[in-house]
Amino acid sequence: MSANTLSTAPVRDRGGVQLPAPGTWAIDPGHADVAFVGRHMVFTKVRGRFADVSGAVRVADDPGESQLEVVIGMSSVESGLRARDEHLRSAELFDVEQFPTATFRSVTVDWAGTAGTVTGDLTIHGVTRRVPLTVVYEGYAKDPWGGERAVFSASTTVNREDFGLTWNVALEAGGLLVSKEISIEISVETVLQR
Repeated sequence: MSANTLSTAPVRDRGGVQLPAPGTWAIDPGHADVAFVGRHMVFTKVRGRFADVSGAVRVADDPGESQLEVVIGMSSVESGLRARDEHLRSAELFDVEQFPTATFRSVTVDWAGTAGTVTGDLTIHGVTRRVPLTVVYEGYAKDPWGGERAVFSASTTVNREDFGLTWNVALEAGGLLVSKEISIEISVETVLQR
């Protein structure tokens, strides 16, 4: 069965584990959280998220042949502080006028049970790097409107300078104003397309 062929059931048993049925599971933008965490002045964690997220998981009969594609609207960044959000959107950092989207496209999937590593090409600020995501299938639910939903979470850590995001300020006592290492945390609901 190919990734484009739908099963009659939204989930299936594979080796004693319940997984989403083969097919295209579109990301629900209203229930997608793509967040990042960096450090400010070495110690303080600063969190941000993107509200504009779209894409799909194309689940194959063999989970290792599945595909993931995500598009993020970079101007949708929210960190809880308007001035910081404006700086993130500026040419010093995301430069959303020149680079309005970031993308992730899977290249390989190594899957066992309900978790795996999805390695793909992450493009931010016009720079593409291969990045591994640790992905967990969290479960399935039918929504009140008849939609079939599969929930996934994922995480990774990147060095923002690898993507050309090099703006920073050296601190008098040592260290940098903004950490180079950024954690990315993802939680998405996907809806089976019929």
